[in-house]
Amino acid sequence: MISVEDWALIRRLVADGVPQRQVARDLGIGRSTVERALASDRPPKYERPAVPTTFTPFEPALRQLLSEHPDMPATVIAERVGWAGSITWFRDNVRGLRSEHRPVDPADRLTWLPGDAAQCDLWFPPRKIPLEDGTTTLLPVLVMTAAHSRFMLGRMIPTRHTADLLLGMWELLQQLGRVPRRLIWDNESGIGRGKRHAEGVGAFTGTLATTVQRLKPYDPESKGVVERRNGYYETSFMPGRTFESPADFDAQFTDWLTIANSRVVRTIRARPVDRVDADRAAMLPLPPVPPAVGWVNRVRLGRDYYVRVDSNDYSVDPTVIGRFVDVTADLSGVEVRHEGRVVAAHDRVWARSQTITDPAHVAAARTLRKQFQQPRPSADPHEELARDLTDYDRAFGVIDGGGRGGEDVA
Repeated sequence: MISVEDWALIRRLVADGVPQRQVARDLGIGRSTVERALASDRPPKYERPAVPTTFTPFEPALRQLLSEHPDMPATVIAERVGWAGSITWFRDNVRGLRSEHRPVDPADRLTWLPGDAAQCDLWFPPRKIPLEDGTTTLLPVLVMTAAHSRFMLGRMIPTRHTADLLLGMWELLQQLGRVPRRLIWDNESGIGRGKRHAEGVGAFTGTLATTVQRLKPYDPESKGVVERRNGYYETSFMPGRTFESPADFDAQFTDWLTIANSRVVRTIRARPVDRVDADRAAMLPLPPVPPAVGWVNRVRLGRDYYVRVDSNDYSVDPTVIGRFVDVTADLSGVEVRHEGRVVAAHDRVWARSQTITDPAHVAAARTLRKQFQQPRPSADPHEELARDLTDYDRAFGVIDGGGRGGEDVA
């Protein structure tokens, strides 16, 4: 077989008028080779003829298994068909046949109109964050990307609980200044499962006049914009950084997003910061009344004068023990009220299973305890209780009401 260079040279020489006989003589090849080169419209390519291999006898049984179970692992198939050779070579052959039996799932190219959607997700930075009690842990970051402009926002949150997810979304939407017509999520348990939203999500979207769209399983393309950015954060933001607290992470991440939003995005050939104004213009305005978000609870304050938010206990003014108090919390603070009056205010602690105590509450409890333990004052010993004996005579009929005896006097 001649090389690609010889094939091209033969065709060029003949095209320039050189006789085929002379071309064969000059190149040292046969005339039939020259004729085949001229007749072929493709460069020569060596193709090894198919011959039976040790895999061939197993192929019918393998195809039968793949037709019924296209995702069956190659190691299991090897065991079922009795393969005893190289598992690596067996995997290569299975990989070539699997595509013929696996159903095709085409992915459409999506067009994102201005103001239509923002994709939301939880990104877990691969670095533990120090918390208030000295421990470190991996914390989620709620990230949001406007689909049309690719404008990115993000905020670290303490948990994946619905209350914290809604708090994070509301804070990012306030940073954006407008509300996209759709907020796209995957099947995050804090947003909803199956056909039902999590408690509070419906009221949140109703106040914003928007829609939370939860994607069906196996549909990564519909949220690919934000998914790709999660990888971008890990390769472009995380390297070489250290964080002292969640607040420090947010400060660094916000500063970096300002730079990232000013870079050209290859898929749209534009900078997000240049397209975000058109995106915002087509979005909905922020509601005149903010949505009710955060941790909300109403409990009767017990004797230990603590209330629980998430996994932590916060002290409350003990003067309202036994009464109902309203507990609210956001990402940064915890507040307790009794009949509208603030009876406790704490910074929210992100560490787990902590007890947060206000020294003023302990002092107030000490005073109330002393007052309770003091004996009650007894009655004045000089004060005697006396009753007129005639009251008893009258009650038993010894004398009548006018003071006369009950018997006739002769």
